[in-house]
Amino acid sequence: MASHEHHERTDQSAERSAKVFFQQGCPVCGRRLEIDVNLLGRRVYCQHCGGGFVAMDSSLLSAEARVDVLLEQAALVLEQASADAATD
Repeated sequence: MASHEHHERTDQSAERSAKVFFQQGCPVCGRRLEIDVNLLGRRVYCQHCGGGFVAMDSSLLSAEARVDVLLEQAALVLEQASADAATD
């Protein structure tokens, strides 16, 4: 049984090392997150604070697109702050 468990762990670590990740800060809590590149352009949620945002690698964006991303992030932060204030 131990060799089966070892085999599963080896498969999982090989699978993880085969994936490609990029780093992005959560617009809500600011933590740096590793996000799978397969999630680029999709809505993801921070595992720390639960804040939702669109996965974007800013190094791939034009200046105009970066402004749009910043505006979206600001809107999300304001939305989260409003939700937090409503629960207080």
